[in-house]
Amino acid sequence: MGYYVKVEKGVNIYVEDVNPTSTKTILFIHGWPANHQMFEYQFDHLPALGYRCIGIDIRGFGKSCRPWDGYSYDRLADDIRVIIDTLQLEDITLAGHSMGGAISIRYMARHGGHKVSKLALFGAAAPIFTQRPNFPYGKTIEEVNTLIDATYTDRPKMVSDFGDTFFARYLTKSFQEWFQGLGLVASGNATAKCLVSLRDEDLRNDLPRIQVPTAIFHGRQDKVCPFVLGELMHASIKNSILIPFDYSGHGLFYCELDKFNQELAAFIG
Repeated sequence: MGYYVKVEKGVNIYVEDVNPTSTKTILFIHGWPANHQMFEYQFDHLPALGYRCIGIDIRGFGKSCRPWDGYSYDRLADDIRVIIDTLQLEDITLAGHSMGGAISIRYMARHGGHKVSKLALFGAAAPIFTQRPNFPYGKTIEEVNTLIDATYTDRPKMVSDFGDTFFARYLTKSFQEWFQGLGLVASGNATAKCLVSLRDEDLRNDLPRIQVPTAIFHGRQDKVCPFVLGELMHASIKNSILIPFDYSGHGLFYCELDKFNQELAAFIG
């Protein structure tokens, strides 16, 4: 079922809640520039194994409200806190992909892992998405600036080009069009401002503050968040395991669909 949660005045977040009677809850946070529907093939299978799957559209994306501001990791993490408290969730697995993984990491540090018993990171955009003088990994700042410029001038082409780097397996034309369509549902303003957050935010001080068991799912062929980022997260998060996906790019939740669902279920228990 789907419904809305008010996170602040004038901002309502869309929530998709599948199998709500289960006590084994996974809260999914999608990546840029998609929405909760990117996890369709998890929501199709995991509830049959007894899991409650909750997907949200972060502000500016999917069916959620599109405020002009509020796209920092702090504000997006605060939105998650409001949703968890409003739904009275307990003992959950927080699961984030790409930027959603980065937001989940900030949530764990900023809110002390409130109500989260396990953390699952899928191709997370962390410790930092962009290169720095003392951090030679990830995208360059210039590459992200190019994406921001393209968002403001030809967003459909930008989303299409980005989608071409997302997966490491054959995709039907129909699937490509569907997946790119998820990005085009978003607000252009939110798409650009989240790129600014991806470019500028630094999670290195957040990682050691994570105190719950953490599974790091990362594709070895990831062209968006290279595999070394997964290794760096593993080195900085206590009680973490790194699960490589040898045949996956950034879209590991689909590139190796069966393995992904099996590993996630095994981690949660």
